Amino acid sequence: QVQLVEAGGGLVQDGGSLRLSCVATGSISSINHWTWHRQAPGKEREEIATMDDGVRKYVASSFRDRFAISRDKNRLYLETNRLKPGDTAMYYCGARTSWGTPEFDYWGQGTQVTVSS
Repeated sequence: QVQLVEAGGGLVQDGGSLRLSCVATGSISSINHWTWHRQAPGKEREEIATMDDGVRKYVASSFRDRFAISRDKNRLYLETNRLKPGDTAMYYCGARTSWGTPEFDYWGQGTQVTVSS
């Protein structure tokens, strides 16, 4: 079992930055991929960035010039820059322990990011 707790969200002005964090506890050694997704009201959840247990990272093209994913041991981070009102959403971190599937096994409760114009 893995538990994930996000933090770092809040209210920020257009053009601002936030550093989101996610602390993992439990069977951390079983995690093979880590991810950040977000979901805005009335929209589907979308992937922002994913990284494996090493150094390989994937950042969705629509975020590549503004967001960055990183990890330090059991903490996952998402650096968000030049935020826009359209970035307002609940941000979730996820972890995958299974192999052979794109699905993530565990999710945090989310942290709300609100960008004011």
